[in-house]
Amino acid sequence: MLRKVVTMRRILHMKGDLMCTMTLLVLLCVLLYARQYALSSGWSSPPWKMGSHGSTSSSRTLLGANVVKAGKGSPEVQSSAPEPEPGLPPCRPQAKSKSPHGKLARAKSPKSMSKSRVKPRGKSKLPQKKVVPTGNPTTPPFDFEGYLREKDSRDFKLLVDQPDKCHTRDPQEDKGSTAAPYLLIAVKSVAADFEKRQVVRRTWGKERLFRSGLSIRTIFLLGVPRNRTALPLWDRLLSYESQTFRDILLWDFEDTFFNLTLKEIHFLKWFNSSCPHVKFVFKGDADVYVNVDNILEMLQGQKPENDLLVGDVIVNAKPIRRPSSKYYVPEFVYGVGLYPSYAGGGGFVMSGHTARRLSSACQQVELFPIDDVFLGMCLRLIGVKPSRHQGFRTFGIPRPSAAPHLQTFDPCFYRELMVVHSLSVPQIWLMWNLLHDPKLSCHNRTNPAPWPFRWNRRPVAAGVGGADYGEEPVFITHR
Repeated sequence: MLRKVVTMRRILHMKGDLMCTMTLLVLLCVLLYARQYALSSGWSSPPWKMGSHGSTSSSRTLLGANVVKAGKGSPEVQSSAPEPEPGLPPCRPQAKSKSPHGKLARAKSPKSMSKSRVKPRGKSKLPQKKVVPTGNPTTPPFDFEGYLREKDSRDFKLLVDQPDKCHTRDPQEDKGSTAAPYLLIAVKSVAADFEKRQVVRRTWGKERLFRSGLSIRTIFLLGVPRNRTALPLWDRLLSYESQTFRDILLWDFEDTFFNLTLKEIHFLKWFNSSCPHVKFVFKGDADVYVNVDNILEMLQGQKPENDLLVGDVIVNAKPIRRPSSKYYVPEFVYGVGLYPSYAGGGGFVMSGHTARRLSSACQQVELFPIDDVFLGMCLRLIGVKPSRHQGFRTFGIPRPSAAPHLQTFDPCFYRELMVVHSLSVPQIWLMWNLLHDPKLSCHNRTNPAPWPFRWNRRPVAAGVGGADYGEEPVFITHR
């Protein structure tokens, strides 16, 4: 009898386990069927999502989050954004500027900015998705309509001045007399690029007196940084830098790519009032290497009272209509099919006479968001044709496809150039020391060549165009 009772208990236990298993299978089938029905009904997303709470990827970039107001005067935030991971700084949305030029608002202190920041409500169960950057340098899209509305605002205050920059002592005359520099180097820069300014000061932009008695002076052109929280105490930095080096010009407009035209016209205005007797001007970027000796050699025999502008001249260039491009210009801003001939902004040389004429002409030409093209418009107004020189490499030095082993970063190659664009701070410092190494040997001829130095003609890059209208190339003789 006892054996029968034990047997019955075992059978009941087996039936219970079987019933539980069957019940779970039925529930699983129901859930799978409901999910399949939801997906086949055209819903944009499944009714639930299963996510891992232990994900190691960053959860700050979720897609499809709803936007709510953070309060009066606060930027918009995403309500469903999860909390940032430990060690990652919280995102700080930037306030929008009223105009492309940006009549400057007072920067918020870090304390006030922390109060206006809204904390996320909690972690989301959405799966992590990797956001691929679009590579669009103009995201968010530039407000060209606002630019056209505000383009007549072209007179901004000079916050930091160097009124005595163009007054140097003449060693051949009395101690109290002054003479204008032979060459003024004007470098476009931004507040955060202190390292670039330092390497320029210590290498090719060093203020000095050449053996022929020609004096060189250097100035840096800056605007107010747009993201003033990225460089704390930027104004204090520039104040100390100006007191130490006396080579900073700072204007009261936002330092953005499309505001480089403002930097152009304000520099020409300053030059016309503060440097009326400077013979020649070199104007370029901070990420270039400049062989000042070659420029001075080129300028021998040139009269500063004549018109002259030499550089990497670009002709027959078409406006870029692709919105993803950094140089995108819509048709309603510039409806002409071709740009006027202009010199690449990486670096060019002009006479003091031409710079003073451009100061007046650029006040008459409507502002254009690309400063190189804008200067070409001003040149066309005064009837000056820029001259192309092959020693100005404002697009860098590409490695030839037929000789991939060729070392383009060669001091013997750079010694024959004027300007090379797109170099890093270590590269500029290295090239300067290589070129000034007394042990450098390039196996050059000891006697001067009987003919002028000429670069081999190369096919013009696509979209740049052919020879300029009536332009005369300028060449120099190298020994």
